[in-house]
Amino acid sequence: MVGVTVTRVDTAADDPAEDPAAGPAPRTLSPAVARRIALAAQGFAEPRPGTEPDRRHLRRVLSRVRLLQLDSVNVAVRAHYAPLFSRLGRYDPALVDTAAWQDSARRPRMLVEYWAHEASLVPVEDWPLLRSGAKPQGWWRRYGALAEAEPALVDDVLAVVKELGPVGAGTIERELTGPGPRTPGSWWERSTVKRICEWLFGIGELTTGTRVGFERRYDLTERVIPPHVLGRRVAPEDAARELVDNAARATGVATEPDLRDYYRLGPRASKRAVAELVEQGTLEPVRVPGWRHDAYRHVSARAPRTVPGRALLCPFDPLVWERDRTERLFGFRYRIEIYVPASQRVYGYYVFPFLLDGELVGRVDVKADRAARVLRVPGAFAEPGADRARVAAELAAELGVMARWLGLDGVAVGERGDLAEALRRACAAL
Repeated sequence: MVGVTVTRVDTAADDPAEDPAAGPAPRTLSPAVARRIALAAQGFAEPRPGTEPDRRHLRRVLSRVRLLQLDSVNVAVRAHYAPLFSRLGRYDPALVDTAAWQDSARRPRMLVEYWAHEASLVPVEDWPLLRSGAKPQGWWRRYGALAEAEPALVDDVLAVVKELGPVGAGTIERELTGPGPRTPGSWWERSTVKRICEWLFGIGELTTGTRVGFERRYDLTERVIPPHVLGRRVAPEDAARELVDNAARATGVATEPDLRDYYRLGPRASKRAVAELVEQGTLEPVRVPGWRHDAYRHVSARAPRTVPGRALLCPFDPLVWERDRTERLFGFRYRIEIYVPASQRVYGYYVFPFLLDGELVGRVDVKADRAARVLRVPGAFAEPGADRARVAAELAAELGVMARWLGLDGVAVGERGDLAEALRRACAAL
């Protein structure tokens, strides 16, 4: 984050001290301490690099957040690029592309696609955890009956991918069906070949070898995942424990449902893993006033005194993607309104919360108008009690950074929202 300086990390004076006479009762963390712990766990208590971000910076962010969610919406910037911008500032998106979809002896592939929180990029070494059986099968299981009914088609798809991969589903379909009109498809009405591809992806036989635009190009998993990783076998209960440990490191302090949601584990596996990690001393049970469920603090989590700086957060940033937790941590009610009719939207189509000095102080509807080379802000809104003049000035500066990162020439603020006028003036003054 811009200009972040952590003055001191405090795990004792900042938190209530443990009382040996109090017995096993969980200690209490104030909401402010819980919030700073969560921000530090996600990397917001560290300054943005003073040099061009490189693979080392990417690896450090990934060691904290553990995954980058993928999403097809590109109204501002694709979801897997945005969390790195929030933490690193301006960086070359090719840093992610090469880490995820290229492999060489000098720069081995760092990331692989799989269903984690949702469709996500995850560290290659986490592949066995996600394929262990710790997670319940996802939506692709409904295609299992089709695969059983069409075993020859499954074999044919695998044969085409083996010969041509990485290859898109459309090319696979044309190879198998010949020229002529394709079967119309969508997320709910996919062609038979596409459904088989997605089923094979879900069960781990195929993965993404590369992407062109945003089209997934399938390849055999054995050609993408290194043999030493692909050959690792992890018992489901051990994998669930590792995944919950990852989630706890990434969240800092969280309830069991929060930890479960990070990788979309089942409740039984998650609760068992949490109990085992508490018994091991990896998780410390705590209470946060106002939280309905008991919480757990990872033993490595730290609470900085302050978290100064600013960041724009995309709707799929792991700091805010669990909306109930966002409201508990920040008092910030956040809902994505993409699927809400335009006339019924409160804030806008693709809204970024604005983080300033450890608080969510506003939100902006953002659209990259690439034809006009301008970052459009149709609406800007301040949170109750926020210092609007300061929020507008800091937000204008951060929007300027985002515009330059996206290769745009400036920021154009619209009329909607109680912050719009002040933000428009602040942008004009830059």
